[in-house]
Amino acid sequence: MKNMNTRRWWVLGALSFGLIAVGLDMTVLNIALPTLAIELHASNSELQWFADSYNLVVAAVLLPAGMLGDRLGRKKMLLISFVMFGTASIGCAYSDSPEMLIGMRCLLGLGAAFLIPLSMSILPVLFSGNERTKATMIWATANMLGIPLGPIVGGWLLKNYHWGSVFLLNIPFVIVALIAISILLPESRSTNHSKFDGIGVLTSSVGLVALTYGVIKAGEKSWSDSGVLLYLCLGILALVGFVVWQRNTKSPLIDLSLFRSARFTWGSILATLASFTIFGLLFAIPQYFQAVGGADTLGTGLRLLPLIGGLIVGAKFADKLGIRLGAKYVVAIGFGLIALGLFIGTTTKVGSQYSFAALWITITGIGLGLALPTSMDAALGELSAERSGVGSALIMALRQVGGTIGVAILGSALNSNYRNHLDVTGLPEAVANTVKHSVAAGVAVAKQINSVKLVESVRAAFVNGMEIMLLVCGGVAVLGIILTLLFLPRKKSNGQEKSTQLESLSIDK
Repeated sequence: MKNMNTRRWWVLGALSFGLIAVGLDMTVLNIALPTLAIELHASNSELQWFADSYNLVVAAVLLPAGMLGDRLGRKKMLLISFVMFGTASIGCAYSDSPEMLIGMRCLLGLGAAFLIPLSMSILPVLFSGNERTKATMIWATANMLGIPLGPIVGGWLLKNYHWGSVFLLNIPFVIVALIAISILLPESRSTNHSKFDGIGVLTSSVGLVALTYGVIKAGEKSWSDSGVLLYLCLGILALVGFVVWQRNTKSPLIDLSLFRSARFTWGSILATLASFTIFGLLFAIPQYFQAVGGADTLGTGLRLLPLIGGLIVGAKFADKLGIRLGAKYVVAIGFGLIALGLFIGTTTKVGSQYSFAALWITITGIGLGLALPTSMDAALGELSAERSGVGSALIMALRQVGGTIGVAILGSALNSNYRNHLDVTGLPEAVANTVKHSVAAGVAVAKQINSVKLVESVRAAFVNGMEIMLLVCGGVAVLGIILTLLFLPRKKSNGQEKSTQLESLSIDK
């Protein structure tokens, strides 16, 4: 028994180590896009699809991935997923055309779509009670750690090596995870052999893909664009059809009765709100450091280290505070710190020192470390080990859509305010349109024509837009506080915690 106790923490370590690669891949591509445009002669549309292809495959496969893990075996599917992710990383690194890279990004998204929910589904299987809470903290920290690390490591690699190295970076993480999981993790699968829900898979995939694509395009064009509205309506209709089908079929893809649990429902919603705020922050702050502060890609990544530090500190204290106060108050405190940090951030000026930014980013990171893992653990605690795969996939699907919508809405708010506060008087129309496209383009044009006035206008306009965006994020965090105090139960449901979850599973020794 003692040996098993030790083994499961090593398994968690291996999974967490592997998940860092997934987080790295989410941000390292953004750093590499300018290089890829030159090396692969990629158009703007192809550059967009490098990111969109990954996100759309993840959205399509998340729920079926959780179901397949439950049915076929979580260990088996995790190993296949890591192999797929590693193979796709090598394929991306050696792509010689935009089409090949887009195809490899699809395969990479397929691997990630399995890795994220299945690694999470292992937590209710191996851990219970306070140990599961601690394991969730470690998992969530690893899940977020790679995102700010991407610009740091990616920026250094692009400066010193071929662009393919930013994808080969995943391979050591994959190899370590494969070895550890194959040796240490026992196989587990559901004993429920219900009929495969093909209609549920189809409607959920179509709905999530259409909704995600519509939101992505809304960020590029506008929310009133006819194509955007078509995709959004299609996505919503498909998801409504999915819910109706799930309520009436005898073998549903997901167990809708999970939403009768206040801890699962509100834990999932609050984790989604936390994701909304952090993805908005990560959308704006790197642009601020680069275009306003003048940092390069590596310098931008290094300036995000306080966010990582705050996240780790918050997650560490969440475990201790949870025992004393309960999840309700830990999550509320977390959202309070997120709101405080973001509201302080709204006072950022063009000439503000980095130390000021580091302060409010750290506060926001601590809040995130308290709110995100604790709310996710509240939801996870309601999952039986029998259905942990689909349940975990449902939590992650909500977070994925919430993060995508967050970036689109907050990006639109930032860009709209940026354009409205620009002074492009006297500039030719073509030049003015380029300046309005983005803050990076605006600074580049201003330096090209040697206009100090335009540089100042571009930077001031962006900071104004960032202020509005941070206000919205802060408002979402305040909403998180209110919803937590009103709806998240303080106590765990009766009979929720068991000495072990393994009894309800088929375990292959």
